[in-house]
Amino acid sequence: MSSKMNLCVIPARGGSKRIPRKNIKHFLGKPIIGYSIEAALKSGCFDKVIVSTDDAEIAEIAKSFGAQVPFIRPEELANDFAGTIPVIKHAIEWLEERGDKFDSVCALYATAPFVQACNLQESYKQLKKSHADYCFTVTPFASPIQRAVKINESNRIEMFYPENFNVRSQDLEEAYHDAGQFYWGEPEAFKQEKLFFSDSATPYVLPRYLVQDLDTQDDWIRAELMYQVLAKMDLNSCMLS
Repeated sequence: MSSKMNLCVIPARGGSKRIPRKNIKHFLGKPIIGYSIEAALKSGCFDKVIVSTDDAEIAEIAKSFGAQVPFIRPEELANDFAGTIPVIKHAIEWLEERGDKFDSVCALYATAPFVQACNLQESYKQLKKSHADYCFTVTPFASPIQRAVKINESNRIEMFYPENFNVRSQDLEEAYHDAGQFYWGEPEAFKQEKLFFSDSATPYVLPRYLVQDLDTQDDWIRAELMYQVLAKMDLNSCMLS
């Protein structure tokens, strides 16, 4: 039996719908999954960096960047409804059955080109210091959610919280959302399928300029532009923290 290790699991199924082949689509000339694998390896946090996929092409590309692909993910965990936590649970249990023991596990998304090795290092330290079950990336909403509006069926505006119409923005509590980069956690938390969004988790806060969803082609173009600007400015959140 091996001693306890840190594990990075990068979920990357082949059947993405909104952006076909999203997990290996080229982002500024390189398969996007390569950014996540390189950051994980550079961080020095992990004894194993694996990719959980159901797709042979993704597996080969992952290996070319230095990740391991020890299994092909089962079909029931590769559909549109498979959540991150069950996928990570499967990877942990598959490896544990073959003798591995893990101290901490990180679920790192394949489409996270802004992820940085220093953020992985700092958040791991935060997880251990906090004694939480999870530590994952969040970022503040750009505008107060308490003043959010919706467009109703009559194409008119309604406030979600009308009572806040006359409240100054600076007097409203700041709200955060999942930054969609990575989730450190204790192995048992993943195996018990504990929720991320709970008091079991401690937040690792990223600046908004390091966060961009990649759900549409417009998102993709915006992210590439952001990445190029940040590269020229040599900015990263660890330098500024």
